[in-house]
Amino acid sequence: MPERIIVTGGAGFIGRAVTGELLRRGHEVRVLDSLIDQVHGGGVPADFPAEAELIRGDVRDRDVVARALDGVDAVIHLAAEVGVGQSMYAVERYTSVNELGTAVLFERLIERPVRRVVTASSMSIYGEGLYLDADGRPVEDAERRPRVSAAEGWDPLDRQGRPLRPVPTPEWKRPSLASIYALGKYAQERQTLIMTGAYGMEGVCLRLFNVYGPGQALSNPYTGVLAIFASRLLNGQRPMIFEDGEQRRDFVYVGDVARAFADALEKPETNGEVFNIGSGRDRSVSEVARELALAMGRNDVEPEIVGKSRVGDIRHCFCDGGKAADRLGFTARKDFREGLAELAEWVAAQTAHDRVDEARAELEARGLVA
Repeated sequence: MPERIIVTGGAGFIGRAVTGELLRRGHEVRVLDSLIDQVHGGGVPADFPAEAELIRGDVRDRDVVARALDGVDAVIHLAAEVGVGQSMYAVERYTSVNELGTAVLFERLIERPVRRVVTASSMSIYGEGLYLDADGRPVEDAERRPRVSAAEGWDPLDRQGRPLRPVPTPEWKRPSLASIYALGKYAQERQTLIMTGAYGMEGVCLRLFNVYGPGQALSNPYTGVLAIFASRLLNGQRPMIFEDGEQRRDFVYVGDVARAFADALEKPETNGEVFNIGSGRDRSVSEVARELALAMGRNDVEPEIVGKSRVGDIRHCFCDGGKAADRLGFTARKDFREGLAELAEWVAAQTAHDRVDEARAELEARGLVA
């Protein structure tokens, strides 16, 4: 049945895809977005769906949030500052937007309750993903020891110094919050499930893995890694990869993610649950950089391997999507190379400011790169 739905952060990369999916399903959509310069350059994106109502405002503004919630049936909460590295020095800003902004939203929802709230969480809350030790036992609290020489490896070891093997990370793996961004996303999760349960609403949280596709913020050096690589390649630069490039991630197409959010609004049996949303396929970061270069016609370009790590980064984390498949009915559909081709075609028509060196300098100046 069609509803009126508000999407906070709905003018962002994922938000526009979610808004479009909801409109295609016959819903009426209102978007609340602050249109910050770092993401949007201060303006409304050219591909913002014309059928959606846009309210420009900050999720921390109680009056704006109250107006945005008037007459809505459900909420998809995407509004957040995004980026692990930047969160480690812009601490007040990230904490304010992500945690206080969510608190303001729920205080207003006490007065104007809705049927359901679906909140975007992140795989970053896991810290390191799940591993198995040499005896096949699961390890939920893997940590990397500081490297004291270039000869040492990057991968976590067990307490006996034996290699650990990364495996898909399920929702039951306990959080290990390695950045201010991760802390804020976990707080958004808990606020959602606590407040919806207390005030007679339904709540669902989706832990997103690495989302990619057309529409990414190419000039934001703290956004998704594929957007950063695309910006470098578009400006004739080599993709810059920290560590040795063999860290493994799960890349999921934005259209699949939009479908997951729309589905999460509709299934009563998912109330109170948290779901991983990924492709179910892991890839090394260096492999992904080369695949994107090929898709963009730059197959002569090799990534720049930095050989240093950033505070807050993790080694391996990729998605166990079994719960989402069983309970939410979600599996990713988009072939990775097909998705890269669509991203490359879109990027070719864009202009991007490559700010990666600037962002790296910010981190190094604060001792966050080693």
